[in-house]
Amino acid sequence: MPDVLEVENLRKEYGDLVAVDGVSFAIGEGQSLAIVGESGSGKTTIARMIIGLERPTSGRISACGNDRSAPVRAAGKRRKRGREVQIVFQDPYTSLDPRHSAETAIDEVLRIHHGWDAARRRERVAELAGLVGLDTRQRSVPPKSLSGGQRQRVAIARALAAEPKVLILDESVAALDVSIQAQVLNLLADIRDATGISYLLISHDLAVVRQLTEQVIVMRKGSVVERGATGTVLDDPQHAYTRLLRESVPRPGWQPQRRISALPVGDRGAAPVPVR
Repeated sequence: MPDVLEVENLRKEYGDLVAVDGVSFAIGEGQSLAIVGESGSGKTTIARMIIGLERPTSGRISACGNDRSAPVRAAGKRRKRGREVQIVFQDPYTSLDPRHSAETAIDEVLRIHHGWDAARRRERVAELAGLVGLDTRQRSVPPKSLSGGQRQRVAIARALAAEPKVLILDESVAALDVSIQAQVLNLLADIRDATGISYLLISHDLAVVRQLTEQVIVMRKGSVVERGATGTVLDDPQHAYTRLLRESVPRPGWQPQRRISALPVGDRGAAPVPVR
């Protein structure tokens, strides 16, 4: 199975701060990989470099066999990159135009990336809306008239309209309540089964990581401290920091400070933000 996304020795510096230090991974067609870690671990910076919002200090990024380590200016090349990788952010409301209905938002992507006539676009809008579970009314109203889960479905449909090979999910269900979160996760799993798309999941939520991915890498202070099959890493973590992340999951009798002593003295600091 060919790799659709490859990251090799990726590094990002901001002055004296090293946000990402020597990170490498690959995702095969139809596969899903999660990057987990506390806030400031570098996971979102990696996503921003992959989609071109940040430029790597060094290292290589390749999607669908095409190098994308450096930014491009030509509109045609940017559109081509958009058909390789798309991203869904945590807050769909800020990424959606408040003036545009779901139909308009999806249609705009189809027009830019495919150049189809209006009739073909209308047909595809209906297909994508149906794929993510948006009914006729939900497709025709602005984002303010939709719930958080419905807005996230619009954002997913809009990303899928470019027909990317890789979809980055940057904390894309973190702001949703548990029942809506479960619906969106099931939707994402169904979409992958139907389309063969690959996912890169950026998350601090270990339950979401377990449900949606086969492989996981754990990051701390910009570096990978553990990697492997999701079930193996989460059920039998080998690194002290991964064990601390698992111990940070709230549950009866939760003691968030209990595992901090397992970290090297210089790395203890504060416990991670609680994960679910």
